[in-house]
Amino acid sequence: MNPTLKRFSINAMGSFCEVQIFDESRINAKNVTRKLSSEVHRLENKFSRYRSNSFVSEINFSAGNRMGVRIDSETQKLFEHAQSCYEQSSGLFDVTAGVLNQAWDFKSGRVPDQSEIDELLEHVGFNRLSWRKSRLMLPAKMQIDFGGIVKEYAADAVANLARRLGVKHGLINMGGDFAVIGPQPGDMPWPIGVADPKGDGSLMAKIEIMDGGLASSGDYERFFVHEGRRYSHILNPKTGWPCSGLRAVSVAGNLCTVAGSIATIAMLKEESAGVEWLQQSELAHVYMDSAEEVKGTGLGTIESK
Repeated sequence: MNPTLKRFSINAMGSFCEVQIFDESRINAKNVTRKLSSEVHRLENKFSRYRSNSFVSEINFSAGNRMGVRIDSETQKLFEHAQSCYEQSSGLFDVTAGVLNQAWDFKSGRVPDQSEIDELLEHVGFNRLSWRKSRLMLPAKMQIDFGGIVKEYAADAVANLARRLGVKHGLINMGGDFAVIGPQPGDMPWPIGVADPKGDGSLMAKIEIMDGGLASSGDYERFFVHEGRRYSHILNPKTGWPCSGLRAVSVAGNLCTVAGSIATIAMLKEESAGVEWLQQSELAHVYMDSAEEVKGTGLGTIESK
């Protein structure tokens, strides 16, 4: 019996998301996708910064409250991953840096004054968070933004649920961050196109993956050009100003969360340091440098180890 491809797509966490699975039973495929869809919605409702009633919004609302807010075990794991990223990047990857977006309006193309940035930088710093057992005390005016890790986490979480439900062949796409559950039937890889940051609709690279995760980071989602200078939405939490290193990075790893942290840290670093970071990771990757040249080690078929 030939397996049936079942897919569904939704908008979640501000992005287009799609799940594809193969199953020999149409009925079972329908039941599985319904459960996977519920999991995507659960994660959206819990961690999306776009929802005023999400748990992340509740955390931010608690800022300045001396009693803090109780953090469940799942969210605690996200904080632990965020701390690992913060330490690995020497403070460049910081989930408290979201407040800097208050100074940057990428729709109007306005460049803020240094005084505006300096005022917000006073409320940035993962090391300023304090804990009392399972309670987080968030200092006044600080915010948590899991935007740099939550889609990757969601991709892995949905893939893990799919595996528990018996899925052997599947692709989870959370806004351009992917978790792959084995190859397609016939031992065929999943082809994934990586968008060209120049924004002309072409692909920077086509990567074929047998299993694992693929995450991308780039400056093409939100940016503006002012007086000949390009300002990216990827902000340096130490300076408050946009990063000016690599244009785009895609990394493949055993997990989407692992690939995502490597890719994002590479984007936050200066260009040469970002390239060195990617090479030291020993993970398959592709990137576009400031000269718009595409380079890397992951231009073929990847089977994550």
